[in-house]
Amino acid sequence: MSDQPVSPEEVRHVADLARVDLSDEEVDRFTIQFDEILEAFETLDEVPETDSEPELENVLRADEVRESLDQEEALRNAPHTEDSYFKGPRVS
Repeated sequence: MSDQPVSPEEVRHVADLARVDLSDEEVDRFTIQFDEILEAFETLDEVPETDSEPELENVLRADEVRESLDQEEALRNAPHTEDSYFKGPRVS
């Protein structure tokens, strides 16, 4: 928290955008907390990157073109139909 990357004015600006009223004490507390959060993210930059790539495996079946149902077959077991379409219950 040496050169304070978040200013109290920025905290007030964000609070205004969120339509949250903050007291001066809350602004000071959030300024410190935001600084601590940003410091935690900066430590993530220090983590070394690895060159390993995850081993991916295709677990899906291959697409196959097949004959589909005709409209009459598709509607055969439908409890309600109207004008060659499925008819569902009223919503309203």
